[in-house]
Amino acid sequence: MTLPVIITRAEPGARETATRVAELGFHSILSPALSIQPIVPPPPLDLTGVTGLLFTSANGVRTFAARSDRRDIEAICVGRATRAAAEAAGWTVVKDADGNAADLAALVSEQRRVGDGRLLHVANEAAAGRLMETLRARGYDVGFAPLYRTVDARNLAPEALASLSNGPCCVLIHSAKGAAAFDRLAPADCKALMVCAVSKAAAGPLSERRVADLYIAERPNEDALLRALSFAASTL
Repeated sequence: MTLPVIITRAEPGARETATRVAELGFHSILSPALSIQPIVPPPPLDLTGVTGLLFTSANGVRTFAARSDRRDIEAICVGRATRAAAEAAGWTVVKDADGNAADLAALVSEQRRVGDGRLLHVANEAAAGRLMETLRARGYDVGFAPLYRTVDARNLAPEALASLSNGPCCVLIHSAKGAAAFDRLAPADCKALMVCAVSKAAAGPLSERRVADLYIAERPNEDALLRALSFAASTL
């Protein structure tokens, strides 16, 4: 039997992940636990003196690109997927930390001097300026632009619910918010549920749920997450 793999990531990334999962030989089930919504009315976007844009997700890149045609400002990205989104949107000066928000802060500290212009973190409103505060504590001039929010899905896809009830199946977790939404929507008695999460923090909201196995990606990116999925499947 081909292992069913439930994709909980929000669109448009969910379909990209589903394609990659299918290419590995698994049965992809699209069931986003979150949706991305621009904040309406949009908050002001002050780019005065900004010389670097901090992106902690591809969604931040997309929402900024929909608001502004400024591609001359350096894009400093959390990882490879976010960098790819920035390059696809037209940025030519792009860096990436190949990690998480702490790695992004470290990259800024290594490669930018305090006083080299203003930085702007473009993100989900739930990010609450945490990266901004970290960098401000190091002396950087940083602003926070929450341009979108995530909204929990009302329910999981029927095929996902069937797989969770019949088992075995695997769920891919890309974020803590996605994990929390999935936990609220999934049945309490999932059968032989395996979880593959992009990081330990992302899997955190599932800590009270009984799962057959939990696998954490070696690095917080999708390439490592899919390697964890392949390893998990090999143990069946």
